[in-house]
Amino acid sequence: MNEQNRTILIIASRLLNYPTDSSDEKKNIYECIEEDITNETLKEELLHACDGLFKLSPLEREELYVFTFDLKSKQCLYLTAHELGDSTKRGAALIKLQKIVNQAGFEREVGELADYIPMLFEFLAVVPGVTPDIDRLSQRLGVAIHRILEHIDKENPYTAILTLLMDYIFPDPTQEQIEKLEFDREEADLEELPYPIMYQ
Repeated sequence: MNEQNRTILIIASRLLNYPTDSSDEKKNIYECIEEDITNETLKEELLHACDGLFKLSPLEREELYVFTFDLKSKQCLYLTAHELGDSTKRGAALIKLQKIVNQAGFEREVGELADYIPMLFEFLAVVPGVTPDIDRLSQRLGVAIHRILEHIDKENPYTAILTLLMDYIFPDPTQEQIEKLEFDREEADLEELPYPIMYQ
């Protein structure tokens, strides 16, 4: 992976993390773009993606983040949730992801599940070399980001950075991968229970 692609992943990781009221983060991201991105078209696209988010107030960004990723399951930022939904297989998938991260010599960020997509972007940016597991993880992330883009409002400011990821980092998923994702995912059982959940 070249340095520009690593930079895109790091910036995407920061932008897709829960927003913080930090002027230092904003400054660091813009400096990173100016110093590490040599492709002028890519630089303009990254600046556009950042401007769309940083023009919002901290409160507006928080509200947009929650509305975009926390309240809509098809746009969530957890990889195995896209792949498996509410399946009991998700626990085993999380353990396998954690093992991949650990075997590469890294530790999971405290407080987040192993499949948190912004954290996995950062992992891909810093992991040395490409193993079959890393290559497979990259493909899986591409399928998940494609799914988010299929459901997110095109006017949403987060659309720009997600689109950049698909344009520069992740391969377009095959029809087979898309169909497998839909087949493997189990939806939550939201049927009304035939009995009260609380007992007197």
